[in-house]
Amino acid sequence: MNYLNFPALEAISPQSFQEAKPYPWMNPSGFLTDEGYQRLVETLPDVSMFAKRFGVKRAHGQQSHDRYTLDYRQGLSLSPHWDQFLAELQGKPYSNFLKRLFGVKSLELNFHWHYTPNGCSVSPHCDAQHKLGSHIFYFNTKEDWDPTWGGETVILDDQGQFSRKSAPSFEDFPQSLASTAIGNFSLLFQRLDKSWHGVRPVQCPEGHMRKVFIVVINRLSLLDRIQRVLGKRPKGY
Repeated sequence: MNYLNFPALEAISPQSFQEAKPYPWMNPSGFLTDEGYQRLVETLPDVSMFAKRFGVKRAHGQQSHDRYTLDYRQGLSLSPHWDQFLAELQGKPYSNFLKRLFGVKSLELNFHWHYTPNGCSVSPHCDAQHKLGSHIFYFNTKEDWDPTWGGETVILDDQGQFSRKSAPSFEDFPQSLASTAIGNFSLLFQRLDKSWHGVRPVQCPEGHMRKVFIVVINRLSLLDRIQRVLGKRPKGY
């Protein structure tokens, strides 16, 4: 069984992605096969495996991004479905898809899960400079999530007003575009100095959480590749 819907990936136009406003992004449905998506939803890692990250100070005066987090590492105890999905993400077809989309010859991928409880948010920010972008897979479904509870990643357009080293609120942005975040949808965007995004405070009942899995797409420069050959981890990872 495949988890990634490879024909859907191949159908994406790099030009259309790069021409999106206010920066390259897309929010497609069906990047996972229907059966694969269902199996991944059913076997998500339990929150008991996660670390608590609440009240962690951020740069530039931005509010903390409060959530439970789990970073993928070799040997992590996961269901066979997640093991197979992660193997696909580390295979050539997905890597080649990302290289084609971002127009690069090399990249590095990291993976993590975020579960966000009631009242928590992701304040507006631009990602770290070592990132090329992120691919966020949403794992809340119509059966366990009400759209009025929020949880959408919001694409924010500052129209050139803010330095990335600042802390604007959602209300400060002239334009915002909310992603679809329920069911088999994902959000893929490119990191730029003006690629502002965030998640407004989640308003869900106790026992529910916003659940996402994120592929972090990192730059891999010539120096990084040389360091890898020498057995050194690229700077900033």
